[in-house]
Amino acid sequence: MHEARRNPIRNVGIFAHVDAGKTTTTEHILYESGRIRTLGSVDNGTTQTDWLEVERERGISVRAAVTRFVRNGIQVNLVDTPGHVDFLSEVERSLRVMDGAVLIVSAVEGVQAQTELIWQALRDLRIPTIVYVNKLDRVGADPMRTFESIRRLLSDGAIPIQAPIGVEEDFAGSADLLQEVTGTLSSEAELYRELLVETVAERAEELLERYIEKGYLTTAEILPSLEDGIFRSKLFPVLFGASNRGIGIPELMDAILRWLPGPLGDSAAPVAGIIFKLDRDPDMGRIAYVRLYNGTLRNRDTVYNVTQDIQEKVTQIRKIDVRKSEDVGILQAGDIAAVYGLSRVRIGDIVGTATGVPDERKLAVPLLTVQVRWRSETDYPKVVAAFQELADEDPLLDVQWQKEDRELHLKVMGPIQMEVIASVLKSRFGLEVTFDRPSVIYKETPTRMGEGFVAYTMPKPCWAILRFLIQPGERGTGLQYSSVARPERLLESYQNEVARRVPEALQQGLRGWEVTDLKVTLVEGEHHVWHTHPLDFVIATPMGIMNGLENTGTTLLEPLLHFRLSVPEEFGGKVMAELIVMRGELDSPVIHSGRFELKGLIPVATSLDFPARLGSMTKGRAILSTTFACYRECPPEVNAERKRQGINPLDQSKYILSVRNAL
Repeated sequence: MHEARRNPIRNVGIFAHVDAGKTTTTEHILYESGRIRTLGSVDNGTTQTDWLEVERERGISVRAAVTRFVRNGIQVNLVDTPGHVDFLSEVERSLRVMDGAVLIVSAVEGVQAQTELIWQALRDLRIPTIVYVNKLDRVGADPMRTFESIRRLLSDGAIPIQAPIGVEEDFAGSADLLQEVTGTLSSEAELYRELLVETVAERAEELLERYIEKGYLTTAEILPSLEDGIFRSKLFPVLFGASNRGIGIPELMDAILRWLPGPLGDSAAPVAGIIFKLDRDPDMGRIAYVRLYNGTLRNRDTVYNVTQDIQEKVTQIRKIDVRKSEDVGILQAGDIAAVYGLSRVRIGDIVGTATGVPDERKLAVPLLTVQVRWRSETDYPKVVAAFQELADEDPLLDVQWQKEDRELHLKVMGPIQMEVIASVLKSRFGLEVTFDRPSVIYKETPTRMGEGFVAYTMPKPCWAILRFLIQPGERGTGLQYSSVARPERLLESYQNEVARRVPEALQQGLRGWEVTDLKVTLVEGEHHVWHTHPLDFVIATPMGIMNGLENTGTTLLEPLLHFRLSVPEEFGGKVMAELIVMRGELDSPVIHSGRFELKGLIPVATSLDFPARLGSMTKGRAILSTTFACYRECPPEVNAERKRQGINPLDQSKYILSVRNAL
């Protein structure tokens, strides 16, 4: 048995597309394990893990909720993540701290866009995953079609370890395909069993030979390969159930214990952990949810925050169990707990040491920016403070506070997130805000190669001379920075200061948007033994970079979405015409059981109100899913400018004065 299997802890995330039944499944797991005495309902807003006011009103999860249960002596930390695309950043933070995952797929809707996106992230991080096909009791449920779509769209390593008995109102649970009961399975169950055996045998030469020779394999023969494949994230057990009726829940809980690994980690090693979620307690202040990879944390320990380079003292360590919590006073390697006293932490901060903390997987890309409005002038400082607190909890909001214009802008994923932010501000801070119409976040990239030069030598005392080479880069490469400047002419410490300032200088290009996909090389630089102060390079770098961008010119980039669309056949032509007007790029359409299916690319700018228009165009019978694809050059007729914050470094004398006064 692998040592991670022996560990009496499991850290498991529950993931899915919106409405596949994650929260209902979590609720039934808690009920089955005895953690709660009565079942809540998503529709009535009474579930344990959806406790924010807005979650109850809308019946969707917007925050990852941490809960736990104990079964057969094993403690499972369970994280119920949001399924709506607007809250993808919550999902990506949860992915990082999981050792295993349950991906829920609806037996009616099948695999959806968000499901594929999360699946890809789980594979990149090699997280062993159980697929749970839910809603088998619903009208239109088709387990075999759903299973085939899982194999086609997610992985051909998906293996049924159960076969459903009946479907829709006749669904009565599932037969266990790993029980040695040959000959007593129904013909449909035999079909699933065959798929299971074949898939495992294909991955092991010796088994395949035996299977071809005998025509069958026993569970005992396939089990070692099966366990190894699941553990190495090559095979994925598929289970069936109907969570709202509690059917399949005990089997899912047993599968979590049996097939998903426990954490590896050494409690005696130096502390290494990550903050993956923040909450607030009205009396105790900020609550940091920590996943510890190594080491041990105790009440009253002082812990080092690697990300911010600060020390903070732990006042309490509590195990949060939905809305109850108990002070446990200790957190050990492999476990998750709520830590109090870390008043300055932000989401994503690493504590102790970064050794052993996995990398993060970026899924969420906010493509819209929006300006915030408040009711009265007296609310202004409170609104700024509230948004700064929300930005600590969700760094992707990237709150931009423009003091001189008394403006507040933030980046958002979509309209539902904006509604949720307004609701949280009202319920938590007692503030009422509205948002202007969101606009698309464009980017800029250099049009051609060019040089940027600055000689910042006046007014004395100062001396910083820099020459940059700026070259266009491949799409999606971001900024690649290097220096070939000679250290005897420009000290290493000054070169490091320049390297630190270049990304900041590229936050606003010629049209006010972030500049990306470029190579910047510091070709030469010069300091002066007497006149140079390190801060001179803080001032000089943006001037040199902007001078370079003026020479290269910039091209506007716009965000594109992958879309998948299914409409009744009679609306196909109308919808295609609409997509072409919106500058959509379409693959060949497919007609599939009376429905017209389309895939392709579509600009965010032209499709902001498309979901609403599509609904009225197709009488609400369209299914649309979109995910971020890439940034690409805009057509020449698009010209989006953004108001610059602060003084433009191209206006050098004014810029120097403004920065030097601030310094």
